[in-house]
Amino acid sequence: MTTFTTIGRTLPRLEGLDKVTGKTRYTADVSLPGTLWAQVLRSPHPHARIVRIDASGAWDVPGVRAVLTAADLPQALVGRRLRDMPVLARDKVRFIGEKVAAVAAEDSDAAEDALHRIRVEYEELPAVFDPQEAASPDAPLIHENIQHYVGLPQPMAKPSNLFSTLTWRLGDTAQGFAQAAQVFEHTFRVPMVHQAYLEPHACLVSADADGSVRVWASNKTPFALRRQLAEATELDDRRIVVHATPVGGDFGGKGSFMDVPLCYFLSRQTRRPVKMVMDYYEEFIAGNPRHAGVITIRSGVDRDGNLLARHSVLYFNNGAYGAFKPVPSINLMGAQNAAGTYRIPNVLIESHCVYTNTVPGGHMRAPGEPQAIFAAESHMDEVARALGVDPLEYRRRHLVKEGDPNLTGGAWHDVRPQETLQAAADAIGWGKPKPRYVGRGIGITERHTGSGQTTASVTLTPIGAVELRTPMVDTGTGAYMTLRQVVSEVLTVPVESVSVLPQDTDQAPFDSGVGGSRVTHIGGQAAYRAAQALRQRLEALAAERLGVSPREARLSGGAFHARGRSLSLAALASSLPVGSLTAEAAYEATSAPGGAAFCAQAAEVAVDPETGQVTVLKVVSAHEVGTILNPLGHQGQIDGGVVQALGYALLEELQVQDGVVTTPSFAEYKIPTMRDIPPLETVLVKGVPGPAPYQGKAIGEHTVSAIVAAVANAVRDAVGVRVTSLPITAEKVYEGLKAQSK
Repeated sequence: MTTFTTIGRTLPRLEGLDKVTGKTRYTADVSLPGTLWAQVLRSPHPHARIVRIDASGAWDVPGVRAVLTAADLPQALVGRRLRDMPVLARDKVRFIGEKVAAVAAEDSDAAEDALHRIRVEYEELPAVFDPQEAASPDAPLIHENIQHYVGLPQPMAKPSNLFSTLTWRLGDTAQGFAQAAQVFEHTFRVPMVHQAYLEPHACLVSADADGSVRVWASNKTPFALRRQLAEATELDDRRIVVHATPVGGDFGGKGSFMDVPLCYFLSRQTRRPVKMVMDYYEEFIAGNPRHAGVITIRSGVDRDGNLLARHSVLYFNNGAYGAFKPVPSINLMGAQNAAGTYRIPNVLIESHCVYTNTVPGGHMRAPGEPQAIFAAESHMDEVARALGVDPLEYRRRHLVKEGDPNLTGGAWHDVRPQETLQAAADAIGWGKPKPRYVGRGIGITERHTGSGQTTASVTLTPIGAVELRTPMVDTGTGAYMTLRQVVSEVLTVPVESVSVLPQDTDQAPFDSGVGGSRVTHIGGQAAYRAAQALRQRLEALAAERLGVSPREARLSGGAFHARGRSLSLAALASSLPVGSLTAEAAYEATSAPGGAAFCAQAAEVAVDPETGQVTVLKVVSAHEVGTILNPLGHQGQIDGGVVQALGYALLEELQVQDGVVTTPSFAEYKIPTMRDIPPLETVLVKGVPGPAPYQGKAIGEHTVSAIVAAVANAVRDAVGVRVTSLPITAEKVYEGLKAQSK
């Protein structure tokens, strides 16, 4: 068994003190001499033609330095992959909250006053808000020129609101259903929800006189942001520097460009830096939330109840634009989880993304996966109950096995679903007696460890300290602490002596950024390889000083030891030129490496039969893991994901009525508080080694996916009510109980 000195230790995050004392400078804290404040005028209509804009009155406000409408800007569209969004609405608006005009002023009060003096005349157009209705041929067309957009996943012969379809196939579903003895079909609805990060979107842009552009933004993908801004402005991206800035929470939502292109144009006009900070009203009505959707799953079984075929159709409400979505398909890859982690010989999954006149969707933790798993695992429960089989036993009977084909053309390998599912069931007390109106539910999912590319450099300073330079951003997850531990382990120095120096985009090669469960894998491997390269150089130097071969120079405790003599890293470094002891490494994984990491989650709930109120009594999260680099950070990811999932299951909904967000503040939009959190239990199942340094596996995203279905299944077990739409409110359960009584 390998013994580590730093890896596997529970260590607090070293940057925590700076954050709680206010020393950490987030984007909104950055200021340059002469900085102007920007604000935007937003559309009051979900779909309308812009007849006329009179912005002249805005100039009457003292302190106003720039007023922009679409007429003042190039006609280029912006986006992460699909470029379909104007910087400011040009001919028409497509959702309530879309940016129509912008003002930059000496202070935010003057900017806001100026906005009230801008007059816009609209001609209202028919709007559509439901994705299935929007996909019909006779629905109001939201993008008339879509076939000319850059970044479309596939060419379009004619305009349509349904602009992206992603399909997964296995076997022949038509034949499978033809052989089925019984067929079951259920439809589920999921709402939009906001990431609810503490720091709202913010940016500061300075278009300097020499043609260079400096950017500070609450953004987790600085290199992608640089490219997006270059495309929007037709600048050479080498003229743009995105500065490394701490990100105050992400959960998938901080990968978009948001207001950066607009601030660039304001700065270019004024020749002064321009800052914009969204308030939470703007976040709710114009952010980039998790997609709402309608999911229908149809399964066929043989006479013994074995699954023969599954057809899943998912309609995701994309909102008015696809610009905030990064994947090449401009779809949600998590939709493939609508098949679950089960052996089904014939599968067809069709995932549709559809424009509607609502808030544009972006990404949120495990994009598409929580939606699909809620539907798939709820459906699995209903099929089992209809067949008279215990839901746990029915799952065990169908879980994937080693060598089974998967939906991406490969095969399952190194899988541990049986052990993981059983661990969750045992911990929740599955099958044990329970009081009336108390139920238990379970669900299972899996997720790969993410791929991508990044670089790292490690320097030993003359005083024996270690500096790690990385272009990766820490979004509040503790990534820098994990990277410190990796370097500390390789060089055998205290973790406190390792510092992380984030790099701007002009200081490092391309980096994929944070997301997709990739950070510990690619960031960790780059840091590990750079530290190993430095260690080899140090071994050669130390061996020469000690008069031994490099093989004899043993490094431990921050010093080389050989033949009774020792040479510390500090002593070695102090005798060499400053900066000479640096090693660099690049790391790239082009596909998801290693086996899947399985997660089974279970819930126990009590339901009040008089009111329908659901109280979660206990949650269990069982994870198949590799080496855990930092138990404290690992557990923090699990607990945070579970609590976020409980909000999705029971509380959260970005409600939209006729295009109007009716929950535009945290007074109406509820997220869990400490009083809402039940006892949380984690069970770790030892799995196959992972691809991260020291054989670690991903943990950041799949913690949110199965618990939603587990709660829904527990409610079904408690009172027999199947809630098919999120959130699972007391009103929905009560209506189900009333329907039962009739």
